[in-house]
Amino acid sequence: MEEQTKNQIDSLQGSHAFIKTSDQPVSGLSDPQKVALNRKANALFNEGNFAMAERIFVTTGYSDGLTRVGDTYAKKNDYLHALRMYLLAHNKRKSEPIIEKMSQTVSMMLKI
Repeated sequence: MEEQTKNQIDSLQGSHAFIKTSDQPVSGLSDPQKVALNRKANALFNEGNFAMAERIFVTTGYSDGLTRVGDTYAKKNDYLHALRMYLLAHNKRKSEPIIEKMSQTVSMMLKI
């Protein structure tokens, strides 16, 4: 079954047809499907295809993958996208410092 799912994912990679675009993980995926998707996303991430990996990690709700994508955004100083990934991953250790920094920035702007 897992091999069949992997083959389906590989055949659809270019069409993006299997990827949900909302921020909620797909609830109808079986564990073998999630494993296959996460393996594919890890391979894509390691190849530098962060956008496609992100879409799959969002689809599966894989918190480690979402955190690694968030780290990629943070390295590029894209803190809003990093924060989104950390929040989706439920990673408070990484999201709270960004939220604190943004809060301080807004507070300073309101004082001006």
